[in-house]
Amino acid sequence: MSSENSVRVWLVERTYSDDEQNLIILVYATPDGTQYFRKERALTSFTDTRDTTAALDVDPDNLGSVNETELREQYATEATRMADEHDPDDPI
Repeated sequence: MSSENSVRVWLVERTYSDDEQNLIILVYATPDGTQYFRKERALTSFTDTRDTTAALDVDPDNLGSVNETELREQYATEATRMADEHDPDDPI
């Protein structure tokens, strides 16, 4: 559900928190890799079946800047790959 003021970001990284048990950290980025959106998801049970989608449409105010060149390139590569291979609502 895209709106005029939203920015589409693509899943580029999924990690498990070292600090907290049952916490998944999802990072989505713009196709150019310059901005990212971080989402934390607590798994409530082993049967938790919420889908993680290939892309999200987020408010630009919720985006952070990627300052490291290497990370920006990594995010751009992965975001572009995801956009080429998946529809935004595809479960990943």
